[in-house]
Amino acid sequence: MALNTSAEAPVPVGEISRLIGGWIDRLGAVWVEGQITQLSRRPGAGVVFLTLRDPSYDISIGVTCFRQVFDAVADVVGEGARVVVHAKPEWYAPRGQLSLRAVEIRPVGVGELLARLEMLKKALAAEGLFAAGRKKPLPFLPQLVGLVCGRASAAERDVLENARHRWPAVRFEVRNVPVQGVHAVPQVVQAVKELDAIEEVDVIIVARGGGSVEDLLPFSDEQLVRAVAECRTPVVSAIGHEPDNPLLDYVADLRASTPTDAAKKVVPDVGEEAERVRMLRDRGRRCVEALVAREERGLANALARPAMEDPHRMVDERADHVASLVDRSRRTVGHLLDRADSELTHTHARVVALSPAATLKRGYAVLQKGDGHVVRDGAEVEPGEALRARVAEGEFTVRVDG
Repeated sequence: MALNTSAEAPVPVGEISRLIGGWIDRLGAVWVEGQITQLSRRPGAGVVFLTLRDPSYDISIGVTCFRQVFDAVADVVGEGARVVVHAKPEWYAPRGQLSLRAVEIRPVGVGELLARLEMLKKALAAEGLFAAGRKKPLPFLPQLVGLVCGRASAAERDVLENARHRWPAVRFEVRNVPVQGVHAVPQVVQAVKELDAIEEVDVIIVARGGGSVEDLLPFSDEQLVRAVAECRTPVVSAIGHEPDNPLLDYVADLRASTPTDAAKKVVPDVGEEAERVRMLRDRGRRCVEALVAREERGLANALARPAMEDPHRMVDERADHVASLVDRSRRTVGHLLDRADSELTHTHARVVALSPAATLKRGYAVLQKGDGHVVRDGAEVEPGEALRARVAEGEFTVRVDG
């Protein structure tokens, strides 16, 4: 229950310590997992002191146990080992310290570690952290490479020397951190986040040499995996050797089998690129030369054609043909005109022969009454009636006599 206190009615330190101890006593025994960071076994002492640390969250707690409890696992447990402790929380009131009183210590075996890693791997994969669609492509030529590795380590030397041998102008932003032990995870996570925050860093390499399963555990830590998954900068995992597969390999944008392989995959080889440029230049030259040669052959073939050698020949041939057609047309039109003229002459002769004027020219006359009516019958006229006689060359008046 909450205490009723005030500045006028404070609670003494001893009372607070006593109350905290009472609350902790009610917790009961618990199973705790962690990594041993400090171990104190004084000769002749009946109590062993050790510090148990959570490498993922950088939290430690003191543990005490009787010598016989620790002696049962002393041959397989030491500093850096992962253990599971069955202990009861205790509060040491005089100093205000919390510790665990262990009654049993069990080492965490490799098989158990691998089983836990497999379960964590499946859980993270189910979240999609290992999905191929999340992988970011590496830049062709990074200007600044971030490197997270151990100080003066072989991994650092391999990456720097191989990268600068391949591309001398490449620059590195190096973060030296512990790569195993209880301090590895938080410092590696911090280094990755620092490099990811630098705009000029194009790619980040996390490198470490080979080691045992326990040595490589920091690179399978969930906190590190999630930190890498959140990076905006492409991350390359170069942990251990070819058979080693920490969870960092699955979440990274690219996995390199070794630190040397990471340098080869991140930085192009200047000699290879120069050779590639030369080959492409030669290939381009050959393509252009082949194109020009093909066009020259086509032009030569075109110029060799008769029409191109003597362009006027085709015009002359066509001119003769046109002249022949013109002559033929003229002859045809002349024949048609001659035939039409002959037909017209014959028709005119027939018309003239059949016309009244021709009849009159033969001595005939046409008698017309005063109203212009042609006299065809003698009964149509009366004695003394004046008629008009029309002959071939004029007309005159006649009168009927009897």
